[in-house]
Amino acid sequence: MILVLKAQATEEDINAIAQKIEDLGFKPHISRGEYKTIIGVIGKNGVSLPGSASSELANHPQVDMVIPIMEPYKLASREVAVDNTIIQLGDLKIGEGYFTVMAGPCAVESREQLLETAKGIKQHGASILRGGAFKPRTSPYDFSGLGVEGLQLLREASQVTGLPIVTELLRERDIDQIEKYADIIQIGARNIQNFSLLRLVGKSSKPILLKRGMSTTIKELLMSAEYILAGGNSQVILCERGIRTFETATRSTLDISAVPVLKEKTHLPVIVDPSHAAGKRSLIPSLARAALAAGADGILIEVHYQPKTALCDAIQQLDIQDFGKLMEDLRSLAAAMGKTIN
Repeated sequence: MILVLKAQATEEDINAIAQKIEDLGFKPHISRGEYKTIIGVIGKNGVSLPGSASSELANHPQVDMVIPIMEPYKLASREVAVDNTIIQLGDLKIGEGYFTVMAGPCAVESREQLLETAKGIKQHGASILRGGAFKPRTSPYDFSGLGVEGLQLLREASQVTGLPIVTELLRERDIDQIEKYADIIQIGARNIQNFSLLRLVGKSSKPILLKRGMSTTIKELLMSAEYILAGGNSQVILCERGIRTFETATRSTLDISAVPVLKEKTHLPVIVDPSHAAGKRSLIPSLARAALAAGADGILIEVHYQPKTALCDAIQQLDIQDFGKLMEDLRSLAAAMGKTIN
């Protein structure tokens, strides 16, 4: 349930109500807006407030109204937040009103490859460097990343360019190393319902980029986000990266409708990965522009300084020149839509 407080409720009133909720064995989730404050009352294992306790909270003099949370995902629901979530990463803002471009190679392959790519994307306006140190591959014979050496190279590239890093966490045992080097932790499509991993990153202080699985419904995506939020980590970014359909012309089918649907259902930032959806570099600019036009808060895009030599996903990585052209297009479109590319 959600408690909507009266406009004149003081900080003392808010804290007193939150304490009462905790005393009842529930968790208060406070969301402060410009004109009102709401408190979500979150229980465990589907347990609801007993009728007497619910009435007591509803009759508090500073509670204006009580609204039931209808969705199974509570903290991810738009109902519990007055404003859209904006994630702050230093001076960088990810969320409402901003369009964030995360770019870089599919995998970290060498120092030269990463530094040259990082410098190139920085020059053209990317604000976050992506790159895989631990790579999940369909074939056991494919290049699967440099591991900790890759993380160290990502940190070096970050220090050279000033770009924060997003990289994927595959296994629970790697969490300490990932947290040491990364600014944003990515949970990939294959781990979308690895609930022990989701609980683990729910305890992290780092923002989490959560990628939709290839056969994951929007409800299931939001329920996975709920695991992270329920663990105490409110910094979740949702990523649409294409779903599996009957179509074979592209690697996956980009569900562009997922962007406005998620915007209706949740307060969390939503970004799009056009590279994995397309699987073909010529299609990526169109899908990236479509993501911005649909209302996404950013893109996660693969860029390599020499795509033809890439050890993984070579056919879906843009080169630096094509990335620069795409950024010019995105700036024009963002300006028309009243968004800021940061």
